[in-house]
Amino acid sequence: MEIGIIGLGRMGGNMAERLLKNGHNIIGYSQNSEEIKNIENKGARIASSAKELLEKLSTPRIVWLMIPEGAPVDSTIEALTPHLLKGDIIIDGGNSYYKDSMRRAENLANEGVYFVDAGVSGGIWGLKEGYSMMIGGDSAAITTLTPIFQTLAPASDKGWGHVGPSGSGHFVKMIHNGIEYGMMQAYAEGYAIMEKKKELSLDLHQVSEIWRHGSVVRSWLLDLISQALQDSPDLSDVAPFVEDSGEGRWTASEAIDLDIAAPIITLSLMQRLHSRDNCHFAEKLLATMRNQFGGHDVKSQGK
Repeated sequence: MEIGIIGLGRMGGNMAERLLKNGHNIIGYSQNSEEIKNIENKGARIASSAKELLEKLSTPRIVWLMIPEGAPVDSTIEALTPHLLKGDIIIDGGNSYYKDSMRRAENLANEGVYFVDAGVSGGIWGLKEGYSMMIGGDSAAITTLTPIFQTLAPASDKGWGHVGPSGSGHFVKMIHNGIEYGMMQAYAEGYAIMEKKKELSLDLHQVSEIWRHGSVVRSWLLDLISQALQDSPDLSDVAPFVEDSGEGRWTASEAIDLDIAAPIITLSLMQRLHSRDNCHFAEKLLATMRNQFGGHDVKSQGK
C-alpha cells in the first residue's frame, strides 16, 4: 500500500522503515532535513510540503500523522483539508487527547474524509518487535487500513485491534499510559528500598535477572530495568527529573470525572511532578510546622 507519513522523528521514522521493509510505499514529509534524509536513504519518496505529499499519493489518500498532540495536529489537518477528497483517510498516531480526536473525526466526516485515531505503543523497540496499536474510527476505514496495521503489529493477528468509535483508540492508549505510570512507580520504589539497604550489599542487576525469569513481577519494563542497571549500576549519570507526556494527567482527570478511585495512577503522576521541584518548598514548610508546634529540630540548608 501507499502511505504518506507526516512527522518522521524517531517513532515515525521507525514506523516508516518497518513499512518500507515489508513492501509498502512511503511518501514522507518533515520540517527536519535530517529526518527527511534518513528516510529517503531507506527508500521513501519525499514531499516538500503537506500539499505536495497529498498530490503524490494515489486515491484514496492515506496520511499518517506522527506529530506532537494539540495545536500541531490541528494546524496540519487545517493545511491538508482544502486538498482532501471524499474517501481520504487521516490517521493520528500520536498521543492526542481523545476528545480532540472525537472533534477532529466529526469535522472531517463533514468533508467526507475519514479520521482514525491510533494509540501506538512500542517506543524505540517497535521497529524490531512491532507496535501495539489501539485503533478507533469508522469500520470502513479500518478495513482499508488493515494491511498497514498488520505490518506494523508484532504479528498480523496480535497486538492491534479496532477498539471502538472515533476517540476510543486514543482513550484506551491514555489509560494504557496511566497504568504504565503506576507500574513504573512501583518498580522505582521497590528498587529504591533495596538500594538503601546498604548493609546487604545487594546487586540490583542480579536481582533483576532473577526476577525476569519465573517471577510474578517479570515484564518488559523489568527487562529494561535490568539492562539499565547493567550499564550503570548506581545510575550516577541520570538526573532525578521525570517528565510526563500528559496522558497520566488526562487519565487522572478522567477518573475524577467518572467518580473512579485511581490512587496509584494519580500518586505516580504526583511523584513525577515532585521530581522537578528543586526548591522543595512544601518539605521546608513541613519541617517548619514541626518546629513550631513541637519544637522539633530544623536542619539548615545543605546539612
